[in-house]
Amino acid sequence: MSPACPSFGPVRARDQAVLLLLCLALFLPGFLTLPPIDRDEARFAQASRQMLESGDWVDIRFQAAPRYKKPIAIYWLQAGAAALTDRSAIWAYRLPSLLGAIAAVLLTAAIGARLFGRPAGIRAAAMLAASLLLAVEARLATTDAALLAAILLVQAMLARAYCAGPGVRLRWPATVLLWSGLGLAILLKGPVALLVAGSTAAALAIADRDVGWLARLRPLAGVGLVLLVVAPWLVAIELASGGAFLEQSAGGDLLAKLVGTQESHGAPPGYYLVALAVGAAPFAPLVLSAVPWAWRQRRQKAVRFCLAWLLPSWLVFELVPTKLPHYVLPLLPALALLAAAALAAPPPSARWRGADLGLGTVVALGLSGTVAALPWWLEGRIDAIALLGAAAMLGATMVGYRLLSHGRATAAMVALVAAALLQNLTAFELVLPRLPSLWIAPRLEARLAAEPPCPGQASAIAGFEEPSLVFALGTATRLVDGAGAAAALLSGPACSRAAVEQAAAGDFLAAVAQSGRQAEPLARIDGVNISKGRKVALTLCRLVPAR
Repeated sequence: MSPACPSFGPVRARDQAVLLLLCLALFLPGFLTLPPIDRDEARFAQASRQMLESGDWVDIRFQAAPRYKKPIAIYWLQAGAAALTDRSAIWAYRLPSLLGAIAAVLLTAAIGARLFGRPAGIRAAAMLAASLLLAVEARLATTDAALLAAILLVQAMLARAYCAGPGVRLRWPATVLLWSGLGLAILLKGPVALLVAGSTAAALAIADRDVGWLARLRPLAGVGLVLLVVAPWLVAIELASGGAFLEQSAGGDLLAKLVGTQESHGAPPGYYLVALAVGAAPFAPLVLSAVPWAWRQRRQKAVRFCLAWLLPSWLVFELVPTKLPHYVLPLLPALALLAAAALAAPPPSARWRGADLGLGTVVALGLSGTVAALPWWLEGRIDAIALLGAAAMLGATMVGYRLLSHGRATAAMVALVAAALLQNLTAFELVLPRLPSLWIAPRLEARLAAEPPCPGQASAIAGFEEPSLVFALGTATRLVDGAGAAAALLSGPACSRAAVEQAAAGDFLAAVAQSGRQAEPLARIDGVNISKGRKVALTLCRLVPAR
């Protein structure tokens, strides 16, 4: 039977307050100002808003189509947040992600304090908060930041059980948190939490040759708690959908990702090792430097827990054909914990540290260069704010890496957190919201608002079928082809207008001419489709009044 972990004190309330302020400073830039982002964010937010519009808290719809790829919890959280704030604003639907990201940082601190001591827990939490991957997810109205918080709640209770002495069982409050957290995670994104928590427990049992500690988790009561959380809605949606929910979510979404690439998101094994260098920025060198230390210390219980958390799930994610950078977000805290603990150990060899810092420098140059060049690439203009912000990002990062190379870990941490603050402020607040070519839906919404009101008209959009348009213009928005846009004008009020993308213009004009009418342009909106990475030219049209 395995011994208990060393006893460390918890994170103090003062530390939690500092981490909370750090999270707000890192996550709030751009939170209110970034428009809805295609495609996932706009789909989630629109489906959540339709839940408020319809009053149906069981079924999930995007316009008239069922949306059965993910379970219900994120829609409940987003709809509840919007109902309490502003259901027309995208930031309201982002609130669960913001709160989930903050909770994930605080939970990482708590896990780190239990496993490695309070200083390591705080450092790991700061690394996670400053990572580019969590910075992105905290600003998106999707599942992943909230899912991370639920998974970390489960992992925190697993760590408590694993580190307890022989014969010590989880107390009932911790048991309820463990299994209800697992139920919530399942309601957020299906079996991902089962993979992470289940593979962690199984790997520890195998590595320690000890399954007895699993009894501390009260598994029989736990299964009942999970069913209590998950089963009521699952039964309700299966009845409401005629069995379509499980068929589409398990068969059409999950299975499709396991056996093939979905929506062209395929990549070979090893993809996440490369993506880590960007997703963990600016702390990737610290993460990579922890690898030799973690291998040497793999027999320590705390290190073994992190490795069991990290390696089996990472292997599964690498083998699954469909890959996206955020899939490994639940594993990033384990990496941060190992990196934070390794900071207290002697540094790795000069060659290893040099390779780490070299890779970090390449990533820093790439990120700062991208921020500086975006206005030129997209709009052919030089943006002084983007240039200054990118230079500040790069400068703070390089100062941090230089301090790290001289063994001044604490000072390096401060510099790298400052680099992350500059990165988030520059990219998400000062550059991206000020690139109108990226934000076609808000510009079209503003242009339509400048037109005289047209009662009884539902906006018709041809050739640009992104969900951000539906969120911006309303659930009744019609995403059609060129002939459909012509039909909307011909059958609607005389004041009707339609937006037609250049590729659909030929069919639109032919259908209008066939009716004996003519169309005239009112305005043109040029931009870039973020989802497809191609240029878009929308023309707002109306019919020439009949004589």
